[in-house]
Amino acid sequence: MPIRPISPDRLAELLADRIAALPGAGGRWLRVAVDGAAAARPEELADALVEPLRLRGLATLRVSAAGFLRPASVRLEYGKQDADAFHDLWLDDGALLREVLDPLEPGGTGRVLPSLRDPVTDRATRAPYTVLPPGGVLLLDGALLLGRWLPLELTVHLALSPAALARRTPDGERWTLPAFARYAAETGPTEAADLTVRVDDPRHPALVEPD
Repeated sequence: MPIRPISPDRLAELLADRIAALPGAGGRWLRVAVDGAAAARPEELADALVEPLRLRGLATLRVSAAGFLRPASVRLEYGKQDADAFHDLWLDDGALLREVLDPLEPGGTGRVLPSLRDPVTDRATRAPYTVLPPGGVLLLDGALLLGRWLPLELTVHLALSPAALARRTPDGERWTLPAFARYAAETGPTEAADLTVRVDDPRHPALVEPD
């Protein structure tokens, strides 16, 4: 597939244009996910979309999948550094659906819980519910989001080569690398996503374009 270098600012503008052009934009809720390992900084791209979307008349709500991890008793059942558990068990898909994605289905309430559990303290965040106005855009960031049958109108995958991922992953988190290798092999996020951006150098992203 052709790969086109693009500046971070232009990337945010291009994605905002793509979101604003989705069927029903401005009239129904849209759910957009930015998927990528922590080393790819998906939260930064999701944050960068807020202002361009506002300028296009679209309200936004930012949610991080890290706020919807299962309790530590479940996540760490097989040890603190089990890559398969990280891949399979850490994200509480059910809570993410119930509290964030399902309320934004057509006919839903629009009432979203921005976070459920603090991943560091393992305690409930007690975040208040917020209502995303009709026509608003949910911007979700996180790792290993694709291949889970989450209802999303647009998915963006931030791709790192294995070497770049290993280089940019802190030593204390390198035990997660086999999980991302498994994700690449089993889910194929570069093919599963609607858009893929290569971010081996975060200062110089490159958009992967379909043939």
